[in-house]
Amino acid sequence: MPQITRFHVGPRLSESAVHNGTVYLAGQVPDDPTQDIRGQTAQVLAMVERLLAEAGSDKSRILMAQIFLTDIRDIAGMNEVWDAWIPAGHTPPRATVQAALANAAWKIEIVVTAAQA
Repeated sequence: MPQITRFHVGPRLSESAVHNGTVYLAGQVPDDPTQDIRGQTAQVLAMVERLLAEAGSDKSRILMAQIFLTDIRDIAGMNEVWDAWIPAGHTPPRATVQAALANAAWKIEIVVTAAQA
């Protein structure tokens, strides 16, 4: 049976898990919710990049991204940061929806699944 490796295991969730060469990230949210959508997006993408590297992957290996915005009108600002971050030719399938998040100050949450390198 293939092993499951979990990273940053807490009482409620793990920040990421790897199974059979696939990396699953928990929803990533900004540490500083006082920033605008561009700042919050940059924070979250930096966390995603760090967690992927820790699990033996990187942003060019993302298989699927799910993005949750508290206000869908923030999509242009979020896309501006996303487009500058994701490598050309490696844009993954992606869904972006409006949703209420657990902390009202968060503007964005991103969930990523990726392949290990």
